Amino acid sequence: MPILDVAGLRKVVSDRTLFDDVTLTIRRGEKVGLVGRNGAGKSTLGRVLAGLEPSDGGRIARRRDSTVDYLEQEPRFEPARTIREVVLERLTEWNAMRARFDALSEQLGQAGDEAAQARLADEQARVAEAIERLGGWERDHEALAIVSDLGLADPERRVGTLSGGETRRVALARLLVGKPDLAILDEPTNHLDIDTIEWLEDYLAEQFPGAILLISHDRRVLDAVTTRTLELHDGRVDAYDGGYATFLEAKAEREAFAERTERNRQNFLRREVEWLRRQPKARGTKQKARIGRAEAALDIRAPREDRKADLRLAAERQGKTILEAKALLLERDGRTLVAGLDLALRAGDRIGIVGPNGSGKTSLLLALVGQLACLRGEIVTGSNTRIGYLDQARSGLTDGDTVQEAAVGDATELVLGEERISVGNYLERFLFDRPKQRLRVGELSGGERARVCLARLLSGRCNLLLLDEPTNDLDVDTLASLEAMLVDFGGSVLVVSHDRWLLDRVATGILAFEGDGRVEYHVGNYSDYAEVRERGARGRGKAPQASPAGAGAGTATPAVSAPSSSPKSNPGQSKKLSQAEQRELAGMLDAIAAAEEGLAALQGQLADPATYQGDGTAVARIRAELELAESQVARLTARWEELESRAAAAAGR
Repeated sequence: MPILDVAGLRKVVSDRTLFDDVTLTIRRGEKVGLVGRNGAGKSTLGRVLAGLEPSDGGRIARRRDSTVDYLEQEPRFEPARTIREVVLERLTEWNAMRARFDALSEQLGQAGDEAAQARLADEQARVAEAIERLGGWERDHEALAIVSDLGLADPERRVGTLSGGETRRVALARLLVGKPDLAILDEPTNHLDIDTIEWLEDYLAEQFPGAILLISHDRRVLDAVTTRTLELHDGRVDAYDGGYATFLEAKAEREAFAERTERNRQNFLRREVEWLRRQPKARGTKQKARIGRAEAALDIRAPREDRKADLRLAAERQGKTILEAKALLLERDGRTLVAGLDLALRAGDRIGIVGPNGSGKTSLLLALVGQLACLRGEIVTGSNTRIGYLDQARSGLTDGDTVQEAAVGDATELVLGEERISVGNYLERFLFDRPKQRLRVGELSGGERARVCLARLLSGRCNLLLLDEPTNDLDVDTLASLEAMLVDFGGSVLVVSHDRWLLDRVATGILAFEGDGRVEYHVGNYSDYAEVRERGARGRGKAPQASPAGAGAGTATPAVSAPSSSPKSNPGQSKKLSQAEQRELAGMLDAIAAAEEGLAALQGQLADPATYQGDGTAVARIRAELELAESQVARLTARWEELESRAAAAAGR
């Protein structure tokens, strides 16, 4: 049964048509994703569907008595109200029924005659049925549990004391508690850490009863939650069955079909033009029909090719020492964030940094770039190390500057590695055409501001990138370009991110903030780390995969240690191996050797010049296989280290 039915929807903003002739249907309980580029009009479409903005044409039909709620990107509440009051307010009918039930209970205790008692008891029974119908007697406790799961520890805090990210969590909790028939969620994962995102992902997919329109750039959430994907582009909406990964495949097939169709049209036109130039004398019915077909083919508009950001960065030569932290101790506001961290960064490392909000991830980057003093320990930067730093707040932008001034100052030409390029052409790589290069920063969207910061960062010379939440506000196409750039970058990378899709594709290791100053290093990408953490949660022994501090300079894996990384601190390490695990350990070295041989073979193919003589598909395939092979070697090595450590501990070695 449709909750929302839309036909011919149109919206014009400042003489620009955001979308036109949009037709879509959202059914009860359906989970739908909405994707598109920054500025395509996704948020505006969501607000129009929610009834918060008028349309300029078309029809919106909502099911009678249905409720539609919209999660604003910048919600506002009365500052003096508490989190509890704001969230529980959404239980309007339930609150009224519960208050009525309590009042009837009090009246029953005071009623003197049996007739009055019977009347009150009958009404109370009807109210109790209504409470059950509205979700039961524990709705208030369930609501406060959602508040807690979203990382809001104190429900009595005043809304006016909250940060912008915390206020969005309050708005999200309020929406989820209200259980509308259709929830339109505009970037719900912004300002959430990975654990909270994963909780929200599970809640939306498994527990939320209503329909969802999810406007998001978080590809993992889209893939896990949605069963249908809408893409808003060029003012129209295309629909695809399936989540984000299925959408990518279907879109690629659709674009390939459109490309073949256009190629066939161009070939047909060339043949017909040659025929017309011969000027046949006979102009009978068949010839006129042929001319008509040619004219009809000319009237067909060629498919518009999507422009994508072209992010490139040539790495400067690195020295033997890149960046090292020795026995690092960081504190803020009397709280220990990092306790005794040893980190030796090596060439080619791409380390993802994860952990709860406020655990110290940003503070670590600030310390590494010298903007935050460490309480104890030492940070050593190599003499050849050139750091490029992108902070989470996108600071350094002045609203009055033009895009060009903000990105490159007064330069007219840039030298990027061995390439010399004009500023205009450079900024076009970041999707700023010549008119947009003259726009003021204050006129830009969040995604456009993020691209300006990337343009500024990549115009410099560096071989070590420190990136703090670089994916914030970027659309999925730019995210893909960013990932490709990081994979191809010849230097080293430290990236704080809650984007698991990016961490799975880019990271060679994960630095996890576990709380109380504990920082652990795990080999592999985010999925590898999540698997290790899940095994630990199941009580089968935690395997942090920390390399020993002070590893040799030739070691590819960073040397990382923290108080919790010692095998002695983990009781699970001493658990005796099962027979299956003993057999697994016995064959592990052979498995690692075979995996390393496969990895070496792929590296040899990439080093072979013949690989690059073609359309590039072979290179892309080999690189994808290389990433999988690297992950496999890392996973096998980590598993061997875990089993060997446990075997040694059990033997008392």
